[in-house]
Amino acid sequence: KVITEKAPPVTVHRDTVPPNIAAAVAQALNKLPADRFGSAAEFSEALANTSFTVPSVAAAGPKAFDKPSRRYVWPAVTAVVVIAALVGWLRPRPDDPRAVLRYSMALAEEEGLIPRFGTRIALSPDGSRLVYVGPSESGPVQLWIRERDQLNAQPLPGTDGAFSPFFSPDGNSVGFKTTGPTTIRIASLGGGPPVTVTDSGVALAGATWGPDGYIYTDAPGGQPLVRVPATGGVVERVSVIDTTHTQNETSHHWPAALPGGKGVLFTVSHDALTNLDQADIAVLDLATGTHQILVRGVAARYAPTGHLVYVTSDGSLMAAPFDEDRLELTGPAVALTDGIALRLVGSLDLTLSQTGTLMYVTGGVAEDPNEMVWVDRDGRHTAVDPGWLGEFYTPALSPDGSRLAVSIVGDAGRDLWVKQLDTGPLSRLTFPEGSDHRPWWSRDGRSVLFVSERGETRDLYRRRADGVGQAEPVLVLPEPVNQGEFSADGEWLVYRTGRNDALDVYARRTSGDTTALPIIADPNINEHSPALSPDGKWLAYVSDESGQWELYVRPFPNVDDGRWQVSTAGASEPVWAPSGRELFYKNTADEMMSSEVQTNPSFMVGQQRVLFSASDYYSYAFHPQYDVTPDGEQFVMVRFRSVGEAGSLVVVENWLDELVERVGN
Repeated sequence: KVITEKAPPVTVHRDTVPPNIAAAVAQALNKLPADRFGSAAEFSEALANTSFTVPSVAAAGPKAFDKPSRRYVWPAVTAVVVIAALVGWLRPRPDDPRAVLRYSMALAEEEGLIPRFGTRIALSPDGSRLVYVGPSESGPVQLWIRERDQLNAQPLPGTDGAFSPFFSPDGNSVGFKTTGPTTIRIASLGGGPPVTVTDSGVALAGATWGPDGYIYTDAPGGQPLVRVPATGGVVERVSVIDTTHTQNETSHHWPAALPGGKGVLFTVSHDALTNLDQADIAVLDLATGTHQILVRGVAARYAPTGHLVYVTSDGSLMAAPFDEDRLELTGPAVALTDGIALRLVGSLDLTLSQTGTLMYVTGGVAEDPNEMVWVDRDGRHTAVDPGWLGEFYTPALSPDGSRLAVSIVGDAGRDLWVKQLDTGPLSRLTFPEGSDHRPWWSRDGRSVLFVSERGETRDLYRRRADGVGQAEPVLVLPEPVNQGEFSADGEWLVYRTGRNDALDVYARRTSGDTTALPIIADPNINEHSPALSPDGKWLAYVSDESGQWELYVRPFPNVDDGRWQVSTAGASEPVWAPSGRELFYKNTADEMMSSEVQTNPSFMVGQQRVLFSASDYYSYAFHPQYDVTPDGEQFVMVRFRSVGEAGSLVVVENWLDELVERVGN
């Protein structure tokens, strides 16, 4: 009504208001700025002038008083100030410059942001709608939508379990992801149930809806970016990971489509996903399929003023001029603010509308968020050694369970350490000669086999577990070797080569004829995560031959004598129980699975059951991030330590004007 209707006289609601006060209020609320008071002084004078009048108000007002009453003046002044402030906020005077407004947006407790992986907020292109991840009565989370002119948000039906929301270019639909398996779905804001775009071939990080009608996202296991038509269809790869020694890219994720349709911004990891210091911002040229690194950063957005806006690993918001046609930076970066909250794997709550409204969540950057824990079959966890925190990867237990080999990232890089369990000393096994990780213990517990990047690519090395002597090469090839283990009798070395889209499993004897044998190496299929049974007679591995990653088992070394599929709903990170009668793995819902197996007289898959949710623990599709105790009753895992919820939801209106002023064109 403030916008569309003329304000009625205040005397309609309270006939004791003096006529001059009513007239002053009426003039203050006129629609046209030229009809209102020109200054606060004029307004004040009218309030104190008992003869002040406006014809329409005077006719409607009560009989005039001889004197103004102080009893009515000050409440009326207060009301006028509040109303005038409201009108000014809703509709600034057209001759005023667009002021930059900053404030914290409060969400009701029952409508608040819920901790969740991925980006949790998204603004519509016109800035009129905010969609975010909030609470749900039927599950942990769902999407909520808040119109900018409303005080409260409303849940978006059919979005239980949603995360990483993103708008369509026209702002009429919202895309989002779910898990179990990972899917991309679309909800129309005009009504109707959400529809599934795809339920395979996509991973957990962010997504973006390009002007070309494609949804761009990341793929499982740190593969290149992929896209799928928003109407549904085939998932296809659109980027190529540069695995040369100079770039050493390991994954592409957090895409953000450019509005012109020529490219996609995204994040490049050169190491583990949690190593944010080593992440870069890149741009993909959709015409050529090539990409180039732009600047070091965690995630980026494009501003319609022609700027790259991005966040660094310390939570600083940066911006630099960017040519959308040439897909390149055209000027230096400028720091704009700090305190942007960064969560797991670079999850970032920052969104920018085409109309210039910026929203972000403040907070800190998690330091050493991981802890090593024991997890029982019911999902209860306890610390391996209280207070032992760090950036841990690929833990491996010695055969007797008394020691733990683990890769730890420090200031000098990633090296292997051996921990005496539970609270014993921690000893360094490798030194800063290159990134060392993915340890595997010899059956007698005397040595550790591991992957090292101290050469031109990834190779297999071995060192005595007590640290005596030097690390010695075991397998050095022109192509990268990403995993290896010896058979129980020590006669075979099984290993996996390739990266991302050319994964194969090989074996070679340790003596005599050491020619490499392609155990599972179909050029049209990817295979990874080989795991030999404790007796060395069975080989478990993961393959995408069915269209998604599933777990299979074959006899070893005669792999052509049989083949059994173990999983049915996706699989990664297979590990044998020490008894050899059980296989553990994670499904696509990020749950720890147990599959009973029989190996005598022949192989047979038995009962399968979910043990616990593994969503709080580090996962990696191509190599196990956990191990099993000798009794098969506990798991050693890397747990993401809670670092507390982020701070305020900050809104900056008319931000583009400030962006241009501070950064330039």
